[in-house]
Amino acid sequence: MASIRRTARIATAAVVVVLCGTIGLETYQAEKAVDEMAEAARELLASLSDAQRSAATFPFDSDERSRHHFIPTEVFERHGMVYSQMDSEQKVRALDLLRSGLSQQGYLTAQQIMEVEGILGVLEGEGRRFSRDQEDYWVSVFGTPEPSSTWGWRWEGHHLSLHFTVVDGDLTMSTPTFLGANPANVPSGPRRGMRAMKAQEDSARELLGSLDASQRERAIFDDVAPENIVTGADLVVDPLEPIGIPGSALSSRQRDLLMEVIDSYVGIMADDIAALRRAAVERGGLDDTWFAWAGPTERGEVAYYRVQGPEFLIEFDNTQEDPNHIHAAYRDFDGDLGRDVLREHVALAH
Repeated sequence: MASIRRTARIATAAVVVVLCGTIGLETYQAEKAVDEMAEAARELLASLSDAQRSAATFPFDSDERSRHHFIPTEVFERHGMVYSQMDSEQKVRALDLLRSGLSQQGYLTAQQIMEVEGILGVLEGEGRRFSRDQEDYWVSVFGTPEPSSTWGWRWEGHHLSLHFTVVDGDLTMSTPTFLGANPANVPSGPRRGMRAMKAQEDSARELLGSLDASQRERAIFDDVAPENIVTGADLVVDPLEPIGIPGSALSSRQRDLLMEVIDSYVGIMADDIAALRRAAVERGGLDDTWFAWAGPTERGEVAYYRVQGPEFLIEFDNTQEDPNHIHAAYRDFDGDLGRDVLREHVALAH
């Protein structure tokens, strides 16, 4: 199955080249985003001291590149250059790198997730278990961000883990992606009512609400939501059991709503990177994309959903803190951390 998916991706790229004369967005190539990310990474590294640069950089094949999690740093030790220890110019450069991989909405979502971390510290007050520092986010660069090079970068801290992989300067993957928010809905203070992951929750609820009784019976696979996203922070994610309701059983409007759920995760990426994710959805087709829900359906109750296509998995879980604590992930079965692209790259080189 994996080899079939990889062959389909190569075929898609070839068709786009023939028809368009240039590499289009429906391939692994995302030239504009790659150029912007490489420039931003170089400028950030140039702004760092020797010691900071040493902390921030790793060989591309370092085991560090495969370490990732969305839990607090006190529980999961992170490596790289932490944002809180940068000076003002370096922080600007770091945010430029973050912005280079994201859309305007994605950058806002990332900023709000980090801001909510600081708000959580205020809500928990003195004696809290974790520092809840909204600047406790770590930047790591793997390899050398130069034209035609193979490299990657990561931005990670509590509830935010973003990974970008570039192969030969023009092959990009942007998974795994982890998002979260606690509180998901800020209950008090100047930012009362802020919801960092509003789109990811509301789009799924709108789709669920559009289902008739028989469709809903298929979509809801359990009255009890799991305690967390099922795949956690697993390094490799395989397809889960296809449960729920497939796109083939949805009306045209409901299929549009399903795409809105998917787009709430796809659309956080820079436009041409988002196009790569949409291409993966289109290759698999909505007919074979499943929407599944677990737990009560009333807002304010615990909830879990997932969207699974032939090539990707989305999970969303809001079961903690009454519940007001979201974990979500977007995974690629073959391509997390660029695994499939790198395999093809090695095969073509021999």
